Amino acid sequence: MENKNWKFQTRSIHCEVNPCKETGAVSQHLVPAVAYAFDSADDAVAVVNGETEGVFYGRYGNPTTRTLENKVANLEEAEDALGLSSGMAAISVAILAYVKQGDHIVVTKDVYGGTHKFLNNLGPRFGIEFDYVDCTDMEAIKGAVKDNTRAIYIETPSNPTLTVLDIREIARVAHSFDLPLIVDNTFMTPYLQRPLTLGADIVVHSATKYLNGHGDVVAGIICGPCEKIDFMRNKIMGDLGQPLSAWDSFLILRGIKTMGLRVDAHCKGAEKIAAFLENHPMVQNVYYPGLESHPQHQLAQEQMHKMGGIVSFEISGGVRQGKKFIDSLNLALISFSLGDPETLVQHPASMTHSSIPEAELADFGLSTGLIRLSVGLEDPEDIIADLKQGLEAMAHVTI
Repeated sequence: MENKNWKFQTRSIHCEVNPCKETGAVSQHLVPAVAYAFDSADDAVAVVNGETEGVFYGRYGNPTTRTLENKVANLEEAEDALGLSSGMAAISVAILAYVKQGDHIVVTKDVYGGTHKFLNNLGPRFGIEFDYVDCTDMEAIKGAVKDNTRAIYIETPSNPTLTVLDIREIARVAHSFDLPLIVDNTFMTPYLQRPLTLGADIVVHSATKYLNGHGDVVAGIICGPCEKIDFMRNKIMGDLGQPLSAWDSFLILRGIKTMGLRVDAHCKGAEKIAAFLENHPMVQNVYYPGLESHPQHQLAQEQMHKMGGIVSFEISGGVRQGKKFIDSLNLALISFSLGDPETLVQHPASMTHSSIPEAELADFGLSTGLIRLSVGLEDPEDIIADLKQGLEAMAHVTI
């Protein structure tokens, strides 16, 4: 039985997971079944119609995933949650739950490259309209709302420039137009930020990242009201075939037990590395909410428990110098992902945000010299030493 006074780390271990009644096993059981048997046809129909709690077919979930959904919903302080096969599945289902052909959505301009690609590639095919807006400006958001607008979508801090958006104020704007606010909370996890408590309606996660934390799962999670989650499960996810496997759910459940400890270490390392980069002569700009120089530093302190494990920074010389820098690193691994035990580095303009034409990068707050660093769990001094030698190697390249 969960104690309502438990702190986050205790809840992340114990909530929604109990020893098996039959075997006494402490570890979460794994149920990879596709088909489920019922005592009668009426029992089967009751589950299919949602009258009785249960699983009837693997395309709509499984008991292990259901445990994960309940746990993440608990940590996000949501009514319910839905596990999906990827972070993009979570993003796309959350959006498609609110918009259809002829509808419009307001999207923060500082948006993950995969979200940008989804909207630009599939939005027109589905007849969905969208506008990218500077969501640090409440008047800009209000001005972007149209008669056919059905939702506002943001992520904060943003990927990759770490812009922090005021969830509470944007929720007020959204609700003044009777619109839902969808928030991508991947960078923060429910340990560092809980958007639903600030007024958001839906939270999405790429559980591939910090929730799992070990780089061996691709998964997504959506948190929100029971009625909306049921709709997403039965009318979108199930029909598109995007369920989360039992094995991946098992691994995420295991990862969540250490999430608070891991994220604390990521944050501690990121703080030291951001300070080092800000004082390095070859680095032009550092984007990290924990720095006083960050434009939303005060808001970040009010809205977030800690400042996260991602540090982005700009170096001069554009694409050539950016690639030279990451190629020169020895400890940090070049990768498209983040939130792993290993420090991962990437060049957004040519990697995660390559779907954005170079001429339009500035419109999204990006530069060709921007580097995104996902600070791992290595000793921060070793990471700093690697960055230092990489910057020195870059200095010898003729621009």
